[in-house]
Amino acid sequence: MSKFELKLPQMGESVAEATLTAWLKEVGDTIEMDEPIFEIATDKVDSEVPSEVEGKLLEKRFEIDDVIKVGEVVAVIEIEGEVSQEVTIEDEPSEETGATEAPEPVVELEQQMQTVKESVAPAAANLPGSGRFYSPLVKNIAKEEGISFQELETIPGTGKEGRVTKNDILAFIENRGANGGSKATEMPQPKAEPTPHTTQETAKQPSRPSTVAVKDGDEIMPLTRMGKLIAHHMAESVATSAHVQSFVEVDVTNVVNWRNKTKKSFEEREGEKLTFTPIFMEAVAIALKKYPLMNISFDGENVIKKKNINIGMAAALPDGNLIVPVIKSADQLNLVGMAKTVNDLAHRARNNELKPDEIQDGTYTVTNVGSFGSVFGTPIINQPQVGILALGAIRKVPAVIETEEGDFIGIRSKMFLSHSYDHRVVNGALGGMFVKTVADYLEAWDVNREI
Repeated sequence: MSKFELKLPQMGESVAEATLTAWLKEVGDTIEMDEPIFEIATDKVDSEVPSEVEGKLLEKRFEIDDVIKVGEVVAVIEIEGEVSQEVTIEDEPSEETGATEAPEPVVELEQQMQTVKESVAPAAANLPGSGRFYSPLVKNIAKEEGISFQELETIPGTGKEGRVTKNDILAFIENRGANGGSKATEMPQPKAEPTPHTTQETAKQPSRPSTVAVKDGDEIMPLTRMGKLIAHHMAESVATSAHVQSFVEVDVTNVVNWRNKTKKSFEEREGEKLTFTPIFMEAVAIALKKYPLMNISFDGENVIKKKNINIGMAAALPDGNLIVPVIKSADQLNLVGMAKTVNDLAHRARNNELKPDEIQDGTYTVTNVGSFGSVFGTPIINQPQVGILALGAIRKVPAVIETEEGDFIGIRSKMFLSHSYDHRVVNGALGGMFVKTVADYLEAWDVNREI
């Protein structure tokens, strides 16, 4: 018999760590090759990590909600025969090794709904004056919910050696709300320095609403991890950027007619459905190339002009949350390549199969509010980007048509484009010209275009 160390694999160039969200096997269980052993979460992507060998689970090195760095050993598997991997089974790391004061997690926003980078403290850390250890997730929840240090110390822990788990603190919050308890002084926090993407002013958190009274019959539904990230991301963006909107109505009759004529042959030839999304993404990519100052980020003092045009497309998940997969180098794709990329990312987003790198590094975002029947909307900018475009529903409407013989009323397919942009660095002229360029490209669509 020999032992194999299953390590947290590399999940992308910019991903250095992940949170353990579930164990799918228990110590002593038999494991097949490629069978999932545990689940992890990075930002908004949840993934299963499979076994590289067959054998029996001998040891778990981490607990649920622990933060694991890429390359760290997560599990030890006993296998038949010998393996080339050299393994030293150490005693389980003592929690005392993390006993020094650790910084609070700092959330640096990178994407829509998509794109959030989380820089967290070690797997477990104590608080000043406390003999107990709290995971970064528990400390974050306590901070967000205004739980005082004194309150935190009174929560019974059901985890290993009495540690407070996520369920413990959520149960405490639920009971406190039901009992009409009030929040005490917040627990002590180390002073955080502004990050490169955060200035002294933009780091200010929006004021929290007062505690909501819970009455008999009310149902308490704690936010999921993704839901909390989205909530924080949206509030942070509104507090950071000066949101301004421009609206343009677009006649997309030519686009609709061309797609209706082309979609069947396209699917037969390419094996892909031809939706409107890749057409809109192509138009946005062309506009970003024409107006590169919409393809920027702003850190409060400096404008960072992005080399690549990476367009995020907001996608709704079955649970109601949103995720933003990113079309990398969108301006380099032809319409066939764009259609295949859009379909692939959308499919894997719905099935929770996206890789961490595929929701990062977006430079501009597009969201299709029309898919839910909305005529237009005022989307929130996906930090640290400076613009987001909402696509409204395509509707048949009566419209004035100008001809050489005069004007007449006809039925046209029209939609609204809603462009939100950061007025700190994007003025109205640039914001308006950008969205008008998207509209002009769509209205001038060649109904005889070959693909």
